[in-house]
Amino acid sequence: MRWSQMLIPTLRNDPKDAEATSHRLMFRAGLIRKLSSGVYSYLPLGYRVLKNVINIIRDEMNKAGALEVLLPVIHPAEIWHKTGRYEMLKDILMTVKKEDKNEFVLGPTHEEIITELVSGYVSSYKDLPLNLYQIQTKFRDEARPRFGIIRSKEFIMKDAYSFDSDTVGLNKSYEIMYETYKRIFERCGLDYVIVTADSGAMGGDVSHEFMVKVPFGEDIIVSCSECDLSSSLEVAPCKDYYEGSNDKPNWKKMEEFDTPNLKTIEDISGHFNFNPEDLLKTIIYIADGKPIACIVSGECEICEAKLKKYLKTEILSLADENIIKKVTGAPLGFSGPVGLKQNIPIICDFGVRGKFNCVTGANKKDKHLKNVNIGRDFECKKFADIRYIKEGDVCPICSKGKISLERSLEIGHVFKLGKKYSKDLNAKFTDKDGKEKNIIMGCYGIGVNRIMAACIELHSDEKGIKWPVSIAPFKILLLTVNQKQEKSVQYTEELYKELLSKSYDVLYDDRDIRAGVKFNDADLIGIPIVVVIGDRNLKDNLVEIKTRNDGKSKLIPTSNLMQELKQMIDCAV
Repeated sequence: MRWSQMLIPTLRNDPKDAEATSHRLMFRAGLIRKLSSGVYSYLPLGYRVLKNVINIIRDEMNKAGALEVLLPVIHPAEIWHKTGRYEMLKDILMTVKKEDKNEFVLGPTHEEIITELVSGYVSSYKDLPLNLYQIQTKFRDEARPRFGIIRSKEFIMKDAYSFDSDTVGLNKSYEIMYETYKRIFERCGLDYVIVTADSGAMGGDVSHEFMVKVPFGEDIIVSCSECDLSSSLEVAPCKDYYEGSNDKPNWKKMEEFDTPNLKTIEDISGHFNFNPEDLLKTIIYIADGKPIACIVSGECEICEAKLKKYLKTEILSLADENIIKKVTGAPLGFSGPVGLKQNIPIICDFGVRGKFNCVTGANKKDKHLKNVNIGRDFECKKFADIRYIKEGDVCPICSKGKISLERSLEIGHVFKLGKKYSKDLNAKFTDKDGKEKNIIMGCYGIGVNRIMAACIELHSDEKGIKWPVSIAPFKILLLTVNQKQEKSVQYTEELYKELLSKSYDVLYDDRDIRAGVKFNDADLIGIPIVVVIGDRNLKDNLVEIKTRNDGKSKLIPTSNLMQELKQMIDCAV
């Protein structure tokens, strides 16, 4: 392809709203264009990268025995109500309803749809196992789209679904996909980490995330300085280190004190010089329609994924201000465990055991309490691990190392769903004994466009992108130093045609502009191999080859050029 015939609108400056490296460089290199918040168009270079990623995914999925399908983008809302996920995911669902007609959902994911499809064709154990996958556009009404295509409303996913007759089959299907994902990400040039993860709204008991450590990732990987702990923040356990005490605590008299407009832990601790660890944070939640009070130490945050799993609840949400006032008697910011109305359940994190003479909200406007003690001033019969682990905590696994937290970007997620969807949607089969059973499912997702972003985050510098050869928009860039030099142009034209005849993926920068602009653009768009042609070298039958990844260059005799290029590409792929 000739550059003069391509749409490659490179920019010299970063866009104002771009924070992540991938967001900045995708705009500057002319890969994407923003249409609206969280919605992007892919320009020719970006789409070529996207197709290369898709081809790798498709190749490995096909080798693994998965069968490709294409499912509808728009779904009847009724099917989402059957699984309960319409209510669970209502904050991100994009829905369509015309006058008095049926409501539809723009698919954020396709578990319901694939289960409905399979239930219509699978009736016997002889029809199983089965693995179906698709590469499809998804829609989620993200409240705060960020970092370009890293967190967008419209995105492209590869989602696969396995269907088995028993857990042995599920485990085998899961392992096949697990290994397939490793090959996909390795071929895409990604340095990834696999962590145990929370299944979230997907359901199921076992899941793993494939993560890339990047500064602008919205996920966090938990690891230990001494052992092999590797986990997402949502499932990293916090150990109960309290062993009890024979010493009688020096309980002081509980006192109420004024805290006008001081609502947060930071407000209270800063104003009164309290240590945040001496405060108890009380948060009111609604779990399956009923209010509960959750308490953690003041320096900690409640992990809703852990809380939801402990409660075994389907829908968990923060209580609104009206409910908070109803159950506490006070506005938001003054909640505490002493004197809660309606006798709502109280769940305390392990970390508050053994604490005494604490500071809490008083359940009165502009009032707090000090010297609050569990067992005297309020009762807590349920203690559980409901907080996020923190940087520097003692490792809950080996009890020796220190915990570290690193930002990361999720590029793939695999789940053992079990019977969650087959039960709700009546997807059954008849086993060898003639008994009817629910199909056992697994789910396996890859963020296709996130792979592009992750690659740029990992492979770039101050000049631009450094694409891995496997997914680069072009493998080779031909660059003439001066388009007015007839000898250079004639040689480049012949070389360009020869490369095309041998099916090389090549871009020819035939623009009649300054060489400096060409070199800057070459670095920006990140083509792995750049062949520089100029009369000065050609007179000695030499051309220059520059490799974008390491910035090195070398002079090659024109007679050896094709062999050299073949070797470079073969070694890199």
